[in-house]
Amino acid sequence: MFSIRKVSFTLLALLTVLPLYAQIRGNNIVVTVQPDHQDWTYQTGQKALFTVNVLKSGTLLDNVAVDYEAGPEMYPDVKKEGVVLKNGTMTWTGTMKQAGFYRLKVVAHVGGKDYEGMCTAAFSPEKLQPTTVMPKDFASFWADAVKEARKTDLNPTKRLLPERCTKDVNVYEVSFQNIRENWRTYGILSVPVKEGKYPALLRVPGAGVRPYGGDIWTAAQGAITLEIGIHGISVTMEQKVYDDVFNGALMNYWETGMDNRDKNYYKRVVVGCIRALDYIEQYTPWNGKELGVTGSSQGGFLSLATAGIDRRITFYGVVHGALCDHTASLKGVACGWPHYFYQMNNETIKMKNDWVETSRYYDGVNFARLITDQQTGWFSFGYNDDVVPPTTAWATYNTVKGPKQISPYPLTKHFWYQEQWDEWEEWLLKQMRLR
Repeated sequence: MFSIRKVSFTLLALLTVLPLYAQIRGNNIVVTVQPDHQDWTYQTGQKALFTVNVLKSGTLLDNVAVDYEAGPEMYPDVKKEGVVLKNGTMTWTGTMKQAGFYRLKVVAHVGGKDYEGMCTAAFSPEKLQPTTVMPKDFASFWADAVKEARKTDLNPTKRLLPERCTKDVNVYEVSFQNIRENWRTYGILSVPVKEGKYPALLRVPGAGVRPYGGDIWTAAQGAITLEIGIHGISVTMEQKVYDDVFNGALMNYWETGMDNRDKNYYKRVVVGCIRALDYIEQYTPWNGKELGVTGSSQGGFLSLATAGIDRRITFYGVVHGALCDHTASLKGVACGWPHYFYQMNNETIKMKNDWVETSRYYDGVNFARLITDQQTGWFSFGYNDDVVPPTTAWATYNTVKGPKQISPYPLTKHFWYQEQWDEWEEWLLKQMRLR
């Protein structure tokens, strides 16, 4: 009797620890689109052979209806609907005469649901060049903006967040004045507990409005990290507050002030990144040597802008950087998010000529042109990204004249894989001499 009760108690204990339900993970229906070059890369004039498979339970699905489109990314020149694949497979051949990216996208219709597969092949990407023109006063415009902002004292605040601190890292919410009095930038500062001087890393955000947790892990490796928000509000509130703001006053904030370079939303944002470096220099135990900036998407753009303006930056990491080569779409080439001029007709473009001129002052490519050979860069992005086109990512990379590395992950869209994240983190640590 005792042994039966003991076994029953043991089973009950296990049930309180183990999950009581299976988790949903992935789809049983999968559409794969594979190129015949392992690196997805071709020379202009070569033919890329794509193989499409529609799989159910890992095997080909018979008599499946698909739609597909093919051609230069964002500008497909072939579109087909309702094509039935008798054996669940098909091949497609594509080519490009000029450097760029050729995309085949397939959507299978199974059981009333849609399943998408995509492959975007590179054609001589090392030859891609951006379209944007650099204004003659671009560098002086930003130098003057920073100079003017520095007339306003940082007047910083600092609040310990004990619930986030660890035995190795102290974590604070900080703020400092930005481009003028009472216009503040907020962020999460993480500093090693042990006294000493440390390398520093500024983390800049992707698009949206959200709270931030701070980069405590990197700080635990022996670095100062400052993760900032860009909207002038605290970064430790409940998510609902940010959702309400994003769907209200800050809806489409990236279009605010597009008709005037001095009123553009991103002017305060970019200057705020430079003032964050001022804060690190003046109010943290930075060692005065290694200082980096990194971010993805909008944060990739801000990394380029920060490195281009400020020579204190010694390294920068750009992951699928947005806001690059805005004017490419005016020439029928894939343009960077937020795709300001994509699919606009000529009349609309004429009406928005001031947008075109303003966009040049907020184009990641022009900041990339200011980066020097004393600053080291790391670039990574996906070829299947339909938010930040690889065309603009490669063209931006080709623009940089300083030391740089590129590490594309072709299969990714507007996200990263674990291996990509690990490579990114390892590179950052090496730049700070922590590896």
